[in-house]
Amino acid sequence: MTDTIERIKCLIIGSGPAGYTAAIYAARADLKPVIYTGMQMGGQLTTTTEVDNFPGYPKGTDGTAMMEDLKKQAERFGTEVRFGVVTKVDFRVHVGGIHKVTIDESKIVEAETVIISTGATAKYLGLESEQRLIGGGVSACATCDGFFYKGQDVVVVGAGDTAAEEATYLANICKKVTILVRKDYMRASKAMQKRVENTPNLEVKYNTEIDEVLGDNVVTGVRVINNKTSEKEVIDVTGVFIAIGHKPNTEIFKGILNMDEVGYLKTKGKSTKTNLPGIFAAGDVQDKEYRQAVTAAGTGCMAALDAERYLGSLV
Repeated sequence: MTDTIERIKCLIIGSGPAGYTAAIYAARADLKPVIYTGMQMGGQLTTTTEVDNFPGYPKGTDGTAMMEDLKKQAERFGTEVRFGVVTKVDFRVHVGGIHKVTIDESKIVEAETVIISTGATAKYLGLESEQRLIGGGVSACATCDGFFYKGQDVVVVGAGDTAAEEATYLANICKKVTILVRKDYMRASKAMQKRVENTPNLEVKYNTEIDEVLGDNVVTGVRVINNKTSEKEVIDVTGVFIAIGHKPNTEIFKGILNMDEVGYLKTKGKSTKTNLPGIFAAGDVQDKEYRQAVTAAGTGCMAALDAERYLGSLV
């Protein structure tokens, strides 16, 4: 451990759209924010090859380039961006309302306010072919990437409300959508199942799992297997949408901050305030409904404003 402990006015954990937007607003408010990026600098968006739905990019951009733009904008106003992972937090209110955070299991910093924007990680099947083709036809977000498959055939993997919702969304723009369900029934609500049944270009295959995603650089199809008969079949598609859920990156906050049964951080009312003073949450880490870059950026702005007002109230 270091002998000298650094004091930070506004510490931001995570470097996705929420974290960088919080940094832009916090820096302009002279909170001198410091961001610790986490292992994936730029967050989930860096795995997205094309971004067409974020305001300000009339010709579109790619996720890595967009996050680099946000990083540069945050740094322009004085944000210090550091590569590092928060491995432990002590959010007990110490003298002066200070919180202690450990970086990379060695360095301790003290923060007057903390904005948590650690995001959520999409769950994947774990197939080598699936991982290799993420960004080349494999996606975990239909509303993000569905537009690129307009008039094409795609599959959706999942059985819950998210899978049903994404499938019916895609059915509006795609030629055909096939839902692959591992069991012999869907877990989705009756209302969502009714929507699936009433969508003419949507087919559900039960007891069906992906054996391999086909294609070299882009998806050309999937080989599926019936887990009851062991029969295999190739379905020609250009897009594979995995809709089996997300896991919020909140493990180190368990038992410290209020969260729901899945692990998403709970915030108060329309604010980004958590149950502890001086601790705020923004982006996908507290939003399981929308999970969009633009909504994450919006809550990042809110968190910075909440942090500024909190510090002002202490004066």
